[in-house]
Amino acid sequence: MELARSFLLNEEACSQLGEHQRPEFILEWLNHLKKSLPTTNKADIKQNQQQLVDQLSGVLIGCPGPPVRYLLADCLGLLYRLGDSFPSSLMVEKCNDIIHCKDDSPSSLPARLAAITCLGALYEQLGRMLVGFLKDTLSNLLKAMKSAESQGRYEIMLSVERILRGLGDGAVPFHRDIYKAARVCLTDRSMAVRCAAAKCLLELQREAVFLWTTELENMATLCFRAFEGSNSNIKVSVAKLLGALVAAALEPRPPTAPRLSGSSLEEVMDLLLRGFLRGGGGGFLRAGGEMLKGTSSVSKDVRIGVTQVYVAFVSTLGGSWLEGNFPTFLSLLMELASHGRATQMPGDATMTRCCVSFILRSTLGSLLGEKAQTNIAKQLCLTVAAQKQSMEAALTEGNVDGRISSAEVSTNQNALVCCLLELGALIQGLGSTAAPLLTDSTTALLDTVISVLLHPISLVRLAAAWCLRCIATAVPFHCSSLLDRCTERLVALKSSPEAMAGYGAAVAALVTVVQHCPLGIPHTKGKVVLELAEDLLRSASQNSHISLQRTQAGWLLISSLITMGPAVVKHHLSSLLLLWRCVFPASLREQEMELRRGDYFTWQVTLEGRAGALSSMKTLMLHCKELVTDDILRRLLTPLACAVTLLTKLPALLRSYGSSVRVGLIIYRLRIYELLSLLPPHTYQESLGLVMNQLVSDLSSHDNLNQPCSQLTLLPPLCYHEDLPLIGPAFHSIEHRYIEEQLHSSSVGGGSLDNNPFSLCERGHEAPAPLPPSVSLTAAAVHLFGILFPQIISAQRVKILEQFVETINQVKGQRQQTVQTHICAALCSLLKHQGSIRGFLGPEEIRPPALSLLSGALESVSPLLRCLAAEGLARLVQVVRDPGFTASISMVCFDRMKTARDAASRSGYALALGVMYRYIGGLSSPQHLSKCLGVLFTLCQDSTSPEVQTWSLHSLSLVVDLSGSMYQTHAEPSLTLVLRLLLSTPPTHPEVHYSLGRCLQGLITCLGPDLQGDSPVVSSLRSRCLLGCDVMQAGPDCLVQARAISCLQQLHMFSPPHVNLAILVPVLCANLCSSFLYLRRAVMACLRQLVQREALEVSEHAVTLVKELPRRDNTQLDVTIKEVGLEGALFTLLDRESDPALRKDIKETLGHMLASSATSNKLAHWLKLCKDVLSATSYSRAPVETRPENEEADPSRDDDSSAFRAQSESGGPFTALRWATRCFAVECVCRIITLCETADPAHFDMVLAQKQHLHESKDFLVLHLGDLIRMAFMAATDHSDQLRLAGLQTLLVIIRGFSAIPEPEFPGHLILEQYQANVGAALRPAFAADASPDVTAKACQVCSAWIASGVVSDLRDLRRVHQLLISSLAKVHSGRDESSHLYNEATATMETLAVLKAWAEVYIVAVQRSRLKESPAQPVSLSDSGGEGLLKLVQSDLLTLSRLWLAALQDYAQLTLPQEYTSQLPATGGSFYTAETMNQVGVHYTSSWAPILHATALWLHSTGFVISDDAPSNLSRPATPTSMGHTSSAGGPKSPEDINTDRLHLILGISVEFLCSPHSECQMENITSCLSALQALLDVPWPRAKIGNNQVLSVELLSVLHRLMVTRESVFVQLAVLDLLRQIVAAAQEHIREKRHSAEVDDGAAEKETLPEFGEGQDTGGLIPGRSLVFGALELCLCVLVRKLPQLSPKLSGNGSAGPGGSVWSLTDSDCRMVASALCVLSELLSICSPEGSVSILPTVLYLLLGVFKELVHQSTADTGSSAADSGSRDGLAVVIQAAIQALKSVLTSPMSRQEKTRGAWNQLLRSALQTLLRLWDTGSSDCVVDQVNLLTALTVFLLSTGPDICTLEPLRELCVQRFAAGMDSKDPLVVSRCCQLLTSVFQAQPDVAVPYIKALGPSLVRFLQKVERSRPQSSEELLGVLEGIQAMEALVLAADEPQRPQLVAILLPLLISFLLDENTLGSAPAASRSLHEAALKDLMRLGPQHSAVFRSLITSSPHLKSRLEAAIKGSQQSVNPKGSNTNPTTRSTAKSSPSITLKTNFL
Repeated sequence: MELARSFLLNEEACSQLGEHQRPEFILEWLNHLKKSLPTTNKADIKQNQQQLVDQLSGVLIGCPGPPVRYLLADCLGLLYRLGDSFPSSLMVEKCNDIIHCKDDSPSSLPARLAAITCLGALYEQLGRMLVGFLKDTLSNLLKAMKSAESQGRYEIMLSVERILRGLGDGAVPFHRDIYKAARVCLTDRSMAVRCAAAKCLLELQREAVFLWTTELENMATLCFRAFEGSNSNIKVSVAKLLGALVAAALEPRPPTAPRLSGSSLEEVMDLLLRGFLRGGGGGFLRAGGEMLKGTSSVSKDVRIGVTQVYVAFVSTLGGSWLEGNFPTFLSLLMELASHGRATQMPGDATMTRCCVSFILRSTLGSLLGEKAQTNIAKQLCLTVAAQKQSMEAALTEGNVDGRISSAEVSTNQNALVCCLLELGALIQGLGSTAAPLLTDSTTALLDTVISVLLHPISLVRLAAAWCLRCIATAVPFHCSSLLDRCTERLVALKSSPEAMAGYGAAVAALVTVVQHCPLGIPHTKGKVVLELAEDLLRSASQNSHISLQRTQAGWLLISSLITMGPAVVKHHLSSLLLLWRCVFPASLREQEMELRRGDYFTWQVTLEGRAGALSSMKTLMLHCKELVTDDILRRLLTPLACAVTLLTKLPALLRSYGSSVRVGLIIYRLRIYELLSLLPPHTYQESLGLVMNQLVSDLSSHDNLNQPCSQLTLLPPLCYHEDLPLIGPAFHSIEHRYIEEQLHSSSVGGGSLDNNPFSLCERGHEAPAPLPPSVSLTAAAVHLFGILFPQIISAQRVKILEQFVETINQVKGQRQQTVQTHICAALCSLLKHQGSIRGFLGPEEIRPPALSLLSGALESVSPLLRCLAAEGLARLVQVVRDPGFTASISMVCFDRMKTARDAASRSGYALALGVMYRYIGGLSSPQHLSKCLGVLFTLCQDSTSPEVQTWSLHSLSLVVDLSGSMYQTHAEPSLTLVLRLLLSTPPTHPEVHYSLGRCLQGLITCLGPDLQGDSPVVSSLRSRCLLGCDVMQAGPDCLVQARAISCLQQLHMFSPPHVNLAILVPVLCANLCSSFLYLRRAVMACLRQLVQREALEVSEHAVTLVKELPRRDNTQLDVTIKEVGLEGALFTLLDRESDPALRKDIKETLGHMLASSATSNKLAHWLKLCKDVLSATSYSRAPVETRPENEEADPSRDDDSSAFRAQSESGGPFTALRWATRCFAVECVCRIITLCETADPAHFDMVLAQKQHLHESKDFLVLHLGDLIRMAFMAATDHSDQLRLAGLQTLLVIIRGFSAIPEPEFPGHLILEQYQANVGAALRPAFAADASPDVTAKACQVCSAWIASGVVSDLRDLRRVHQLLISSLAKVHSGRDESSHLYNEATATMETLAVLKAWAEVYIVAVQRSRLKESPAQPVSLSDSGGEGLLKLVQSDLLTLSRLWLAALQDYAQLTLPQEYTSQLPATGGSFYTAETMNQVGVHYTSSWAPILHATALWLHSTGFVISDDAPSNLSRPATPTSMGHTSSAGGPKSPEDINTDRLHLILGISVEFLCSPHSECQMENITSCLSALQALLDVPWPRAKIGNNQVLSVELLSVLHRLMVTRESVFVQLAVLDLLRQIVAAAQEHIREKRHSAEVDDGAAEKETLPEFGEGQDTGGLIPGRSLVFGALELCLCVLVRKLPQLSPKLSGNGSAGPGGSVWSLTDSDCRMVASALCVLSELLSICSPEGSVSILPTVLYLLLGVFKELVHQSTADTGSSAADSGSRDGLAVVIQAAIQALKSVLTSPMSRQEKTRGAWNQLLRSALQTLLRLWDTGSSDCVVDQVNLLTALTVFLLSTGPDICTLEPLRELCVQRFAAGMDSKDPLVVSRCCQLLTSVFQAQPDVAVPYIKALGPSLVRFLQKVERSRPQSSEELLGVLEGIQAMEALVLAADEPQRPQLVAILLPLLISFLLDENTLGSAPAASRSLHEAALKDLMRLGPQHSAVFRSLITSSPHLKSRLEAAIKGSQQSVNPKGSNTNPTTRSTAKSSPSITLKTNFL
């Protein structure tokens, strides 16, 4: 293939290839040449032109296949256009010669066809340059067409089309000749020729004006004839042609063109009407004869084709034309719907209605915007009113004449039905935007539709009921009022049969709306409906005139009631069971008596009633299956048994009453079958025989074979969906599939609402079209047969199947096909059911008759029956599960494929072979695979039968799919076969190409990732796959193109680099607007995959395509791509599409594109695109501009009015988009914000964004904040409720994302502050009286977020939004909610809880801000809206709110009770919910309870649990619609203590239940709310006392907190848990302290040593896990400490990787706070133990404290270097050190250590602890540094906090002395200074402790001070050490006894004098030395007078000291001058530079 990619054909390489490889080589070369010619230099083209022409000419005469000839023609045309065009005439002559050649042999046909194709391409490319040869060319072509076969005619038509396209008006002289030839081809027997002729004529009509003027009628007749016997593709092509002609006749394209005289809309519609009524065949005589006979020979194909013509011509003229001309168009369309010839037979009438509805839906639904649709709906309403008036006039005139003009009534029913159904569809599509339409008094739409309910025709009444259902679905606001209105009218007009049926259907339809409307209707309506139904059923027998209508209406109402769901039905189930029991006879005897009495009318009513009862039972099984318990099922089976028994009596009734009861009997059987198929078969085992006999009779009885059989309604559901395309294009997903199905359904009567009124109760949004009862009966019988057949005995099964075989053999002709269809369908239903449950068929005797039935069907002439039989045969093999049987079936298939001569048999068995492997798990044997491929390869090449080729290729694709990797060895020959067939199969057989595409896709999947390889074999396979895709893409059939796109998508998945997006993306974009749904689906599926990886490239290629390749007929989508890129085009497509799967793909594609580019350089593009989409509404709003003078004139005016108003921007790329599209655009905006949150921080930082935008030209979200607010505002104020919800959600996201961003231009303000008026204006409509409750609930959420955000700084501005919440609160408090009468009670609950939640969130923020403002540690500047200001706003309503909050919490607590406590719940419900809505409101409470809980706890905290006089005495609000909180009279009012206890337990219970729930993984906000609420409670003394008094509760809380600590990694949660632990321990301390104090008061202080022991441990000291508070607290503390410091655990200490910690120096600040909190709690645990208990836990406490301390004081050298710069880490560790020392002091000073009975044990443990502490100086490693400062501090705490019996005991005292001495000798001045400071504390201790240490350390201290004279301090740290030493020496002097004190002073004074400097050295001394001099002199001045005797004696005895002192004093006096003041700052700075640790660790 690489050799083929050259400009010139490599003839040498080509000649060396085989016969089958040469076409591939040539095709690849032509493909390359076509792509390279436009990019090649013109000179190079001319230089090689002659050689290229020669090579192309060689290909031309070399028998090219279809793909080769098309590429050849394109290359020739391009070559002459881009090169030298002069020699082109020679090529034209050459082609003409080939066509003119007389050789008719098959070998010359390819060359002739290629010449024809080349002529078309040459003329298309060169145009008028060849006009001189046109006459000869056309003459030659048209002459050749007369003798050409179908392929020739097809190619000639395509060639002529290209000639016309190239020449334009240059071919005008030949238009008539072309027209004559095309006329003939338009009715050709070949469908492909017809399609080509339609395309040719479509091109001809662009210039041939006569086609849509003088020849318009002839063309219409010709098109009508072309519709006869056509397939769906022909109908689409011909309809497009005639639609274009009609559109041109109405609005000529050239303005000056002559126009048909009087050619108006009426005339062209009349033309189409005649075609619809009479078709295109025959002339006047024939038509007149048919009219006389009263028959219609109009083909259904013609009517469907004409229907598509209507759609085509309206689509061509566009939505604007339709909107302007709709009244006329509708009246003419209604004329068609009402015409007598179109409605002669019921089937014709049904089909006509479907056609008219299709026209209306296809035009109104897709061409018009919402505003236009609203106007159209008004026009439809007026038409309905006019039709109704004409009907009433006809009835009135009939009454005057003594008769009713039934013809008039019947004629007008079709028009009314079509209008009503379309009106309903329009309003349903409009959604809540249709609300103004319903309240428009000029239209009176509701009144008009309701008035139609009295129409005498049943179908019209049902259509009106369906229309009301659509209205209620779109605008739920009207559902309840409509229901009341219809119910009242039904009661008032009980005597009218029409009113009974019409209003009954309307009530049923409205009740059914509940399953589609989340807001629902009040539950009381269900009771009303049931009572009404019971009344109708009871009174049915009172008036025979309306018995039938009352019976039907009654059961219809019951069925609709059941659709409301289990929550409603369970309350009425007993009544329903009673009704069902009463409608059937109580016993067989009563049933026998029934048969002997009554007339046909009685039996009509009876059968109607019982059928209705059975239908309601079926509805129960479908909608409330969970209610059908075993007991209910047993009670249902009693009436059901009687119903089944009646089946045996039906033949007698039919013989007695004839046709008058026939329909009733059919419906009765249908209802039984439908119900039985939903029930477990074993439950009605006794009736199986009766039912089975009736099923066999219905399927095979001769009496039932005369009924029409529609295979298309019965068989497709039983076939595999991937096999159905074999049947024809109609089974693909196409827009016209609905109308195509009318071809077949109309033959059996067609689908219509009146066939089954109970279909009003079905789910779905499209109008139901149930088939006639007889057809539905067959389908139900088939389904039930598959379920029941396995339940009967084996012998009976064999007998039934043999009876089926015999029945088929007995009948012939059409009756045989009917019975064969029924029986095969039943058998396949059985096999499918058994296969799905892996059941068995039975004994071997069953296989032969089953195989016989399926084999006969496999050879049927019906393709659908063959497809079903193949599926059945495969299912049979699956069910039998016998390898021998499987092998025998395979052999049968092989033999029949080889021996059968007819195409039907071969195709059937070929398909069966492939399908069989689908259900047996694929092929497992290579030999079997080879044999299978041999047979299939042979059949695939049978070109004589395209059908055999198609089916065998489909089977081959199944084999490829199911063989897996085993098929890879066959991939190359298979690919060769596929390519060969692709290159040789003519385009007139697209079905073969489609199957080839399926094979190619299977081969690509089989090769899979191997396609990425670079080996020659893989490269060849990949190239051939791409070549096959190119061939299919170039084909004319859209199905084949769609398959090609799927193949390329598969290739891209396995080998992305080898799929050229520059070629693929333009193809995809070109097909985005295809008229074929399946092609659009394939395009979008491929695009969705492409954009997941290469979104930017795809978008760029799409824009490049539209810019570089403008087409002649630019579609709106092309324009959109040019303006706003592919993304905008996808938004446009999303707005047009109605297919759910395609819409989902479009949304996902846009989502992937947005995710890949929205946060980068295309942010502005996406935001503008969303803004344009959102602005493209057809509803205009007048903009309100802000005028300063107006504001000045009216300063009190609300600022909301100055907000911008959404206005549709004219001139945008989008026009009149629907609400769903705009809603998706708003969702995209939300997603953009979410994506930006995880992207660059500058998106939410205005300063950073402006800086980067200026320097780097980047775009950021914060720069578009104005657009975001505008879009949110536009959506929030739209007419559509869904869009309003999306807008409010966007506003919420914006507030949360941007509320904290400051405004850089105005310091102190936030960026959102400027938009406060817009926010208020967006919120205000949501609180209007007519606002939907869900909108109001969402608005409440936005209100709370806005108030809590702190954006608004002025309380006056905040009150605007606050006032909205106040109004909602007033509505909640009063209990008068207007919506409670319109919607389900659950919606009132939703709205109430939303209001309460919003207030709770506001109150929480207000309290937090007020505390923050009061906190002295964090002085922040808060505006008025923060702190106390916001709290004042809430304070006035706080009492009301607290009541409502408590009531809501009580409701939530009740709803979360386990199932076993349900009986204890109040019967009427809770404060805010009713018993009926209990299951529905759970979700609302779940989303709201947490903030309410937190707010309630804060309120209780603020009140201190003190109940005011006006506080409620119960937990419920005083006035609610469903208040349940009243205290029972027997119990009396509760005391304040009981009320507070209830409140405490309520909050505790809810919190603990939630925190223990395993479903709270993702609800972090709720967890934090619970913890915050508990913290608030435990801050109050009363609840703290309650918890402290209840140890069980405290232990339970601790277990919950422990679980949270283990399972949650959130820092906030863990800190909150530790804080709660501290509060719980404090509560226990207070409780024990109170008990001890009470005991001391009671027993006297003198006896307190013998008081009872309080605290845990009692006398034994034992702590019980699970019951001990101390043990639980220890567990929790241990959990924290070990997780942060795993070295504390002996098990983890040896494993360095254990735990999240590792080194104390790696802890974060939050980790440090947690460790500090745990240590604090740990030290407090001793105080809640008894003395014995304290001894039990003391070792653990000391171990953990000293363990943490060890980690703190031992620091590795690596940590020292890394943490030196980390001041934050050091600060955190300082907190831990401080906590550890404080905890140690708390333990050492515990009163338990002084208890007599435990003092010994304490002393022993404390000595051990001291020993451990002293050992911490020995690290045992040179890499570890000891923190001596903190160790000495801890040691000092030990010495000062314990008694002499611990710290003076040897050898501990000696070790302590050594540690202090080592500290004194340290080289670190900080250690020395701290050591001296600590010695001061030790020397000042009690004498028993101080004296030994004074004796031991005094000399060392003196020596230290003596060394100072020789080595004076040089730094502030050294100076501090000396000063602290002096202080210690002074402490030592003071500690000495009075007699020894002078001696010590005599030592101290010389030391001080030694520190002095004389006048010579003082000036030059360092700062530290001068400071020491000044400090010593000061001390001497102070100590001298105190010890004057010693001082004088010393001075006298030591002259040198005296002289030194005098010199120092003299020097100091001389330094007292202005300059001398410099010393003071030095001193101050020295003091300031002293370490701050002195303050932090001063615990002594």
